[in-house]
Amino acid sequence: MPIATPEVYAEMLDRAKGGEFAYPAINVTSSETLNAALKGFADAESDGIIQVSTGGAEFASGLHVKDMVTGATALAEYAHVVAEKYPVNVALHTDHCPKDKLDSYVNPLIAISQERVDRGENPLFQSHMWDGSAIDLDENLKIAAELLERAAAAKIILEVEIGVVGGEEDGVSNEINEKLYTAEGDFLKTVDALGSGDKGRYLLAATFGNVHGAYKPGAVKLRPDVLKRGQAAAAEKLGLPEGSKPFELVFHGGSGSLLEEIHEAVSYGVVKMNVDTDTQYAFSRPVADHFFKNYDGVLKIDGEVGNKKTYDPRSYLKKAETGMAARVVEAAEHLKSAGKKL
Repeated sequence: MPIATPEVYAEMLDRAKGGEFAYPAINVTSSETLNAALKGFADAESDGIIQVSTGGAEFASGLHVKDMVTGATALAEYAHVVAEKYPVNVALHTDHCPKDKLDSYVNPLIAISQERVDRGENPLFQSHMWDGSAIDLDENLKIAAELLERAAAAKIILEVEIGVVGGEEDGVSNEINEKLYTAEGDFLKTVDALGSGDKGRYLLAATFGNVHGAYKPGAVKLRPDVLKRGQAAAAEKLGLPEGSKPFELVFHGGSGSLLEEIHEAVSYGVVKMNVDTDTQYAFSRPVADHFFKNYDGVLKIDGEVGNKKTYDPRSYLKKAETGMAARVVEAAEHLKSAGKKL
């Protein structure tokens, strides 16, 4: 199927929220990892989201170029071509973009999509993330409101983060402390600034102990009830019935999370869960295995010629793609009807 249109993406999110499940959002940095994500979605018979971080976009543009917009555009255009061969819906998203990179990443990409929409085409990406977690919440939401207006005009959904995700990703590090838990008042400020869909559709990355990086199960202290209380506070403010979930939430930093914690978070309105660290390992592990098992063939030892079949990049990248695709399948299976498994 082609990359999801704005209407199809909206329907995907509606279906996830109504059915209490979430889509895996897989970070990619290359055509190989993008192919792995697509294969995983297809194998799992699951729709999904493919996303590109600032660092991933810069890498994808090539070490000589190192331009985020170029890399993101190249990956998106590639995805628009190859995704047509897959029987699932896939949306394209850009991951964490801090304030100092807005003008060199998200803003130009929104402009590209606006030009496409003005020509009667679909946007290049279906959603973008603005990460203002490092700045004051009022400034964060002021910028978010401006971005939301531009995104809505270009038929794009905006993702906003309130609270802080701990750990490290793309060179951005945050301490693990109480700031990892979004306060109820922050949910209410978000409604005041961004509305409840009337000003444009947005996803909310509220934090409940999330940490980027690799952690053993149980090491990350998640409190999914933070999401439940935030939804309840917003529902009361908006005059909605008890049990309503006005926000469409995003789960960041899921590595090391217990399965029951994931399921609980989804039951409170999480519709998108980011997966990066786990799929990075799943991609690299088969490569390491290949090199260890074919050491003599990969390296030209003692003047020998080695074995071209083992140092041909295709010989190990296809294993890497298969390994990563299997991890995507696992993620998709965990998130299918996750909230209903409680």
